[in-house]
Amino acid sequence: MNLIANFAVLASRRTIFDLPVCDLGWDDALVFINELASIPVGQTVVCFVNAHNMLTALRDDEYYRIMSHNLVLPDGIGLNIASQIAHGSPFPANLNGTDFVPAFLTFMEAPRRIGLIGGTRSVVEAAAENFRRHTPWHEFVVISDGFFDKVDSTDVTAEIERRKPDILIVGMGTPLQEKWVHDNIRADHARLVLTVGALFDFVSGAVPRAPKTVRMMRLEWAYRLIQEPARLWRRYIIGIPVFLFHVLRYRFRRRERILSQPEEPRSVSQPAAYRRKAS
Repeated sequence: MNLIANFAVLASRRTIFDLPVCDLGWDDALVFINELASIPVGQTVVCFVNAHNMLTALRDDEYYRIMSHNLVLPDGIGLNIASQIAHGSPFPANLNGTDFVPAFLTFMEAPRRIGLIGGTRSVVEAAAENFRRHTPWHEFVVISDGFFDKVDSTDVTAEIERRKPDILIVGMGTPLQEKWVHDNIRADHARLVLTVGALFDFVSGAVPRAPKTVRMMRLEWAYRLIQEPARLWRRYIIGIPVFLFHVLRYRFRRRERILSQPEEPRSVSQPAAYRRKAS
């Protein structure tokens, strides 16, 4: 991550399980990331973290370490509740990727070449076409679908080098997409990388979004659960209560550590230490 993005993460002071999460509002986040896209050096990887991602990070030290170097934006009501518990107030905005990325593309007035990776071939092609209609001043190029060899991705990285995108949008699901970007995408491939999960499914129309009223009520998770109960019931019915339990337990254990002894310096392996104490 470049120095400006790194400073912004450290300055936010809105941590969940010691992972810094940006507490910017919509306007500030759009301005800030647009500025990052214009910086000619370094690289910033932007990811969107919800309760499910945070639970994954607690179990996966490699994923947590990678996320600690990324620019993390809060996604969903679970993060808001966690912030309320840990810091006394919710995040200023729900910066979920499904809404934020199209808004960001609109906000960027300077034409950019944007590479897309992820989904099935038909889904990513349809997403690219809808992006072109949405922001015709940008150039959208499909680098690859998401079904390629993740161990040897030389064909994909060679295509990135050939297409030379300014921005790369990767939608392959968490934590695979973040790990793959970390291992394969260099600064000369793209200065700004957005890891977006199932965004292409929504943009292409393959998966319907919840009605606007439902989204405004912060109940899109319930709509998705009704649409895909077999796939999502465990994530929402079990995952959200488990996540909030961990948030409460972590808060009280952290308070105990502060009162009993000087707090140890934060490190990217702290969630593992937390799990050992909690087990």
